[in-house]
Amino acid sequence: MLHEVDIAGMVCPNNVFLAPLAGYTNYPFRTLCAHLGAGLTFTEMVSAKGLHYGNEETKRLLFCPPQEGYKAAQLFGSDPEIMREACESEALAPFDLIDINMGCPMPKIVRNGEGSALMENFPLAEKVVSACVKSGKRISVKFRTGLREGDRLAAEFAKLCEGAGACMVTVHGRTREKIYAGPVDYAQIAEAKAAVNIPVVANGGVWNRKDFEKMLERTGADAVMVARAALFRPEVFCEILEKDPPPMLPLFLEELREVKEMYGERFAVVYMRKMGAFYARGRHGAAAFKRKFFAAETSEEVAALFKALWEEV
Repeated sequence: MLHEVDIAGMVCPNNVFLAPLAGYTNYPFRTLCAHLGAGLTFTEMVSAKGLHYGNEETKRLLFCPPQEGYKAAQLFGSDPEIMREACESEALAPFDLIDINMGCPMPKIVRNGEGSALMENFPLAEKVVSACVKSGKRISVKFRTGLREGDRLAAEFAKLCEGAGACMVTVHGRTREKIYAGPVDYAQIAEAKAAVNIPVVANGGVWNRKDFEKMLERTGADAVMVARAALFRPEVFCEILEKDPPPMLPLFLEELREVKEMYGERFAVVYMRKMGAFYARGRHGAAAFKRKFFAAETSEEVAALFKALWEEV
């Protein structure tokens, strides 16, 4: 079940990918997941219009040093020319793959005609993909099975993306109205896989090795994308790859160091309080730990509290 994935000549070492997660998949977290075995990782989604207008916060989301290995960014927008301009921009020059978000269910994105809203406008979606492909970049597309209960759009939309030049698609096996909850529609992912000749990545509901196996067996997908499970338990990549995970404490401390170095003390405190709370879920004493943890005001306090939790016998 584990194998390399060839994405238009970009050969990923395995077929277990880290999903783009808004607010979380910055460089330090991507590095952590790659260290634990993720075959490919994605930036959080970035706005094409933000790049167009030179927004510095948008550019910061795309930080990636040369040593990161294969680099994949996720881009959202609905204006074909602005999307192409973004793909050709200096900010995205280091990336080997640009993934177009056509699945985000959040109202503020959908109201702008972006994210999953593009699944209601096939002609515009096709123009967006085609324009991005003209940049010369590898282009993939991430989308859902539809917008509402009963929609069966995955196969048709996958064919549209392939026809417009995409070299990979990711299908989140839920409709937009389901957000991130509810059962995964394995059948629609399988239909998308059968409809195209490019790699298909299956997304949704993968929390462990058993889920990974079930997803591949039921869909025939080329790869699986892990999302929220990686936030709560990044060592899930080790489990799926069937290798022993390294100790979590030094990984957390290194992530804290990198976040502080890149984004500054205040961001590091706020962000790593969230990450530490995720990692502590299910651990003995986690509830009391979180109360203290969210009161921490310095990165030193964050490190000390996390260390104390992990060193408890």
